Amino acid sequence: MKPSIYGLTQEQLQDWLVENGEKRFRADQVWDWLYRKRVKSFEEMKNVNQATIDLLNEHYQIQSLSETIKQESVDGTVKFLFELPDGNHIETVLMRFDYGLSVCVTTQVGCNIGCSFCASGILRKNRDLSSGEIVEQIMNVQHDLDARGDGERVSHIVVMGIGEPFDNYDNTLDFIKVVNDQKGLSIGARHITISTSGIVPKMYEFADEGLQVNLALSLHAPNNDLRTNIMKINRAYPVEQLMDAVDYYLDKTNRRITFEYILLHDVNDQREQALELVELLKDKRHLSYVNLIPYNPVADHPYERSSKQNILTFYETLLENNINCGVRVEQGSDIDAACGQLRSKQMNKKQKAKTNA
Repeated sequence: MKPSIYGLTQEQLQDWLVENGEKRFRADQVWDWLYRKRVKSFEEMKNVNQATIDLLNEHYQIQSLSETIKQESVDGTVKFLFELPDGNHIETVLMRFDYGLSVCVTTQVGCNIGCSFCASGILRKNRDLSSGEIVEQIMNVQHDLDARGDGERVSHIVVMGIGEPFDNYDNTLDFIKVVNDQKGLSIGARHITISTSGIVPKMYEFADEGLQVNLALSLHAPNNDLRTNIMKINRAYPVEQLMDAVDYYLDKTNRRITFEYILLHDVNDQREQALELVELLKDKRHLSYVNLIPYNPVADHPYERSSKQNILTFYETLLENNINCGVRVEQGSDIDAACGQLRSKQMNKKQKAKTNA
């Protein structure tokens, strides 16, 4: 199976072309056709000679993902289910905000982190996505926007889809290099956010990268007992180790970190937990932001959404104690809103079809 051309950074593309007897300037031409003119086949690259076109076709492909389902919400959110060449499925979501268009990308087929409230982890990890498969999600969304003819472009990226990005670290970093390239999509590093459930060694490594990319940490609980109960990863990297890694990141980068906190009814949404969270973050409050997230119920999980009153009380408790925070504005609530739900539904349909056959 030929890999995606989108998996190469511009430097890697230059090196590969030179190694195969082509001139270095060909990489600039190909790059421009891919990311500025956004062609869907090598044959559309009009100023690239046929020998180079043949070489590219022999070793790479442009379109490896196929759109299986596209759901559009009344608020403008669009959720895509893409099929990979090996038959696996992934989700990608386009969201509209006042500041621009943001795309949430997937980094793995399934997830092994095993958060007990998450739809993404219902199906365990099958494999990592290549950097090209991650980039192609952005390109497919941009192609969809181009087809509308409104001149809109993807301006922000959140790496928060199915999978744990830091469990697919190298491919995720290559993806960032490609979409951030000034001669290509030119999506600013500060417009890119990576979310991790807390793989501590990779948090240290990421801090040392020197990138301007934003980091979000899926915390969801202020103490070990509660966090271990809902997030298995806490057994490997308990809260104390997690906070040490956060301190290192803040000292190294001087960049704000976002703490993601999904509010689960009568599980982690009481004032008591809010006060524990204040205590946990009080010495980091100058570079911390807590993103409170109303829960989207998942059919195979027992959790319920927090009441409006509990959400308000939690929010006000953090504010009263000088913790910067906000409640996430919901996107796509009239479609399969929770990450992984659309893919899970499709897999269940396939399984039922096989069983009934």
